[in-house]
Amino acid sequence: MGTVKKVVLAYSGGLDTSVILKWLKEQYDCEVIAYAADVGQAEELAGLEEKALRTGASKVYIEDLREEFARDFIFFAIKANAVYEGGYLMGTSIARPLIAKRQIEIARMENADAVSHGSTGKGNDQVRFELTYYALEPNVTIIAPWRDPKWDLDSRSKMIAYAEKHGIPVPVTQEKPYSMDRNLLHISYEGGILEDPWNEPRPDMFVLTTDPREAPDAPAYVEVDFEEGVPVAVDGERLSPATLLERLNTLAGTHGVGRVDLVENRFVGMKSRGVYETPGGTILYKAHRAVESITMDREVMLLRDQLSPKFAQLVYNGFWYSPEMKVMMDFVRSTQENVTGTARLRLYKGNCDVVGRKAPRSLYDEKISSFEEDEGAYQQSDAGPFIKLNALRLRVRKNAGLFDL
Repeated sequence: MGTVKKVVLAYSGGLDTSVILKWLKEQYDCEVIAYAADVGQAEELAGLEEKALRTGASKVYIEDLREEFARDFIFFAIKANAVYEGGYLMGTSIARPLIAKRQIEIARMENADAVSHGSTGKGNDQVRFELTYYALEPNVTIIAPWRDPKWDLDSRSKMIAYAEKHGIPVPVTQEKPYSMDRNLLHISYEGGILEDPWNEPRPDMFVLTTDPREAPDAPAYVEVDFEEGVPVAVDGERLSPATLLERLNTLAGTHGVGRVDLVENRFVGMKSRGVYETPGGTILYKAHRAVESITMDREVMLLRDQLSPKFAQLVYNGFWYSPEMKVMMDFVRSTQENVTGTARLRLYKGNCDVVGRKAPRSLYDEKISSFEEDEGAYQQSDAGPFIKLNALRLRVRKNAGLFDL
């Protein structure tokens, strides 16, 4: 690894990274710069700078990346209709490339010798962080303590004991029922009692969403405006990307929208159970799809939808900065050129239903689609030859004795 004199650590202020900060100073006798990205953790950032300095950091960066996170990452995933394994809107996955990108930029500014993170050797985040590091700084030195031969703090109790020994201000208890990760798009819960996929999540676990059974008895309606696939306004009020998502988080959360419980396949090979709250994101995905339904060409939508699972896989696995992702992003941008319009949704006791959509350049033509008199816009007699021509290969196959159903 060579001589390491200065390290930039991705720091959250929790038990793991607080211990790691002190451990890096001990093991490498180096300067440690703590870096925390504000991607919407809310109150979790309170007192972070003081905590890092007390633990031994020589400098602390706390940077507000919420607008960039919403604009360039969350909204792009929505344009791509990227959903991992049919249910996960990837709140954690989509944040990591942004956090890691800024960490590399800080390492360059500080002339640091290495970067470090607190991800374990079993999870996806180690891959997401380090693929970004290598993509942006190919010869970077990475210190991943959980994989370091010198690391012997391989249990929660050992880390707590280490923190107590060194006076590290980490308000934790010996028992924790699950772990959490929060940002502007979601909160995730995993580990602990959730590791048994048969266990139902505890009702008091959720933070962003009301229990649907306790949600208001009257539905709420919301309208979301899009311009070229990008959400720009809620109920006619133009908002910045982060403010827009925060507004929808509050509204959807009040009505219990956005809870997901699933078992997913981690990139490293194991299955993992996760419980997620993604209230505002749930509205945006449904609203965006509604506007697409009247503005996007059928074959273009088919192509995009065929690529959406791959886009989601690249995000989930950490390949945001890869050549294949760049190609897919260029394609997604081109599909969104006409996706401008408004979707109206009804929120009620955990449900989010599209109830209206409109667009200035809609491809929906009521004269053609109507069951009433179509004024000659569509000749129904044309359908017969169309069907017969499409049936030609089926007829040939049957006549050849190859029909095998």
